[in-house]
Amino acid sequence: QVQLVESGGGLAQAGGSLSLSCAASGRTTSTYGMGWFRQAPGQRREFVAGLSGSGKSIYYADSVKGRFTISRDNAKAALYLQMNNMKREDTAVYYCAAASGNPWFDHAAVLEVQYNYWGQGTQVTVSS
Repeated sequence: QVQLVESGGGLAQAGGSLSLSCAASGRTTSTYGMGWFRQAPGQRREFVAGLSGSGKSIYYADSVKGRFTISRDNAKAALYLQMNNMKREDTAVYYCAAASGNPWFDHAAVLEVQYNYWGQGTQVTVSS
């Protein structure tokens, strides 16, 4: 089993920055695909960014491309999301996720069903 715990959420101003972290424990996640999703009030959970186990495949949702950066530190079993130039529509609960299947070492997973471990989420609120 893998446990994922997000941190770093909070309040940001529009145009500002916020950094999220996700700490993994339990089984090693160094070869797992990792990703970030978010869910705004009344909306379905949506993909934000994904990173393959090798780190060579990265995908971003169009809505965050150029503003958000996903990264990982396998030595610390940590996943990060740097959010810059934030917008009000970035307001959501952000979830860290891990995908343990073989394809996700080489390819970034982008669908919810491809991930089998999830964190509890951290709230991010962007004010104007």
